[in-house]
Amino acid sequence: MKAVSQPNVLIVLSDQLRRQALSTYGDPNIVTPHVDDLAGRGVRFENASSTCPICVPFRFTFMTGLYAHDRKVPGIEYRMSPAERTLADEFNEAGYETIYTGKWHLDGGHGRMGSARQCGRMPVKKAYRGRWQKWMGFELRNGPFDTFYFEDDDPTPKPVEGYQTDGLFELAMDYLETRDPSRPFCMVVSVEPPHDPFEAPEAMQRTWEAMDIVLPPNVDAADAEAMERIMLNRKRYYAMVENLDWNMGRLGAFLLRTGLHGETVVVFLSDHGELGGAHGLRGKQWPYEESTGIPLIVADPRHPDRAGALIEDPVSTEDLFPTILGLAGLRPRDALPGENLAPLIHGNTGRLEREGVMLEFVAELRQGMAFYDQVWRGYRSARYKYTVCGDNLGGAGPWQFFDLAEDPWEQRNLIDDPAFRPEITRHHGLLLDRMKETDDHFVLLPAFGMEGLNTWD
Repeated sequence: MKAVSQPNVLIVLSDQLRRQALSTYGDPNIVTPHVDDLAGRGVRFENASSTCPICVPFRFTFMTGLYAHDRKVPGIEYRMSPAERTLADEFNEAGYETIYTGKWHLDGGHGRMGSARQCGRMPVKKAYRGRWQKWMGFELRNGPFDTFYFEDDDPTPKPVEGYQTDGLFELAMDYLETRDPSRPFCMVVSVEPPHDPFEAPEAMQRTWEAMDIVLPPNVDAADAEAMERIMLNRKRYYAMVENLDWNMGRLGAFLLRTGLHGETVVVFLSDHGELGGAHGLRGKQWPYEESTGIPLIVADPRHPDRAGALIEDPVSTEDLFPTILGLAGLRPRDALPGENLAPLIHGNTGRLEREGVMLEFVAELRQGMAFYDQVWRGYRSARYKYTVCGDNLGGAGPWQFFDLAEDPWEQRNLIDDPAFRPEITRHHGLLLDRMKETDDHFVLLPAFGMEGLNTWD
């Protein structure tokens, strides 16, 4: 039995799960009892954001604690250097066993996909796996019924049995049941669903396709055919979320049965959201809440007094690295830009000193994709969201401003409303200050009487 000061840390990372698609966050169409139960036993963050809402930049920041702009990490087509100090390095040096299961997406991504049949059949070389000691992973697949993983240094692809989420949870639980329990562990279980293609186990998918669902007021479509497609995709998306919730139930039962429940901190989150027709868009990349808003739930059995606590402070991806370490009583070796949220989670502090978090989209290498020609930065406070948009040469200027308290679906852009000019100006200053603090290379044009950043003159 390990000391209580050395808890296990079990991180469940889903892909493209928007915060609003869980009943604990208020979705009217779905009941997610097991995720809700986790939130009821732990702490739920109301305003967690994916700093750069697309797979690779999130995973880079999750793994290193650095902003994507520190390395100018694009949306995809990025291979993380073996020189980066990772979350696994920190836990390895603290005597933990580190275990990675599932999607990695830090080894070059789609550039290695080849044909659809071959996608996910190439292993990630050992130097590029972030030094996780036990490896049961793959770069990416985007095929939940046809997924293969690689174990340690064996180059032979092994099939994930059945539906990907089911199979990866099974792999993780099987390993935890048979591992040497003399050391604490840090494990990541990284599943692709509910990332598209929107496919769920057949019975669950058929049930959802036959259901009526309520659409939020910001869902828009060009015509009836497009709206029908949005409805079908959203129903299948819900089926994938329901399956994920079912697996969270399996995991909870496993932790109870094996006696790990009382010594394991469980962290549940996503890398970014899914627009699902909101604002006439799908996918992610945009600064809207459906894209940036992620679930973040932490259940620490050592603090039953925190059961059901809600935290409204805005938090974002760069906070995860120091927080996950902080939950284990550890500190990062190097100075990092994020906050350790463990004192907030444990109730040792009431709120963060900062007002909000910076959001960004750093680079897009794929022609024809959103923000190939223009990218953006933003500042998200508890009530407001301010964004600028432009390119790295011409510079970015004011773009959007939303009052999230009065307009949670972001349907009224207030950027030109004189009544909000003081608040817009203040948020521009908050963004400018954060860009300076983090040595952001992006060109911010002068606005509202304030200087620019990285401008030519």
